[in-house]
Amino acid sequence: MDTFSTKSLALQAQKKLLSKMASKAMVAVFADDTSSEVLDELYRASKEFTRSRKEAQRVVKDLVKVAAKLAVLLRAGQLGGDELAHLGRFRRRARSLAMTAVSFYQVDFTFDRRVLIAGLLECRDLLHQVAGAHLTAKSHGRINHVFSHFANGDFLTALYSPAEPYRSHLRRICDGLGQMLDEGGI
Repeated sequence: MDTFSTKSLALQAQKKLLSKMASKAMVAVFADDTSSEVLDELYRASKEFTRSRKEAQRVVKDLVKVAAKLAVLLRAGQLGGDELAHLGRFRRRARSLAMTAVSFYQVDFTFDRRVLIAGLLECRDLLHQVAGAHLTAKSHGRINHVFSHFANGDFLTALYSPAEPYRSHLRRICDGLGQMLDEGGI
């Protein structure tokens, strides 16, 4: 039996093409201005923390690639019932996590890195369940890379410290997250 499918081939081509195009222009296609600004601030904070432009770019590129591939899978109707349920849980958890992050910024002395780390790791696990066999091991590695970077306790502690430049980055990140929460973007 011949297992060739043009639909499958087209889906593979879309995923491959998207993985090659993770750039600022690609973000503009998939994200609105507010999301792009948040990603830019995450990049700047990561660059400051790692002292490596290359590593900060890699984290944000991996984030964009994973998001784009999941969007393609969702749009192509490739996700099953369980995967869609996990995606719904991921969206709810991501929204809750964004509200928590903003609250920690707005209310002094409430920051608890353990709460953010636990939430980020839960989101990572949910994304792995959503992606399942649809994405390659390399894409699953990208998910791990993104979440291990942002769930790094030292990074979160630096980001929530009152010292500059982290405080400015956090303010702009939380302003963007707040706007996205108000508009239903998260």
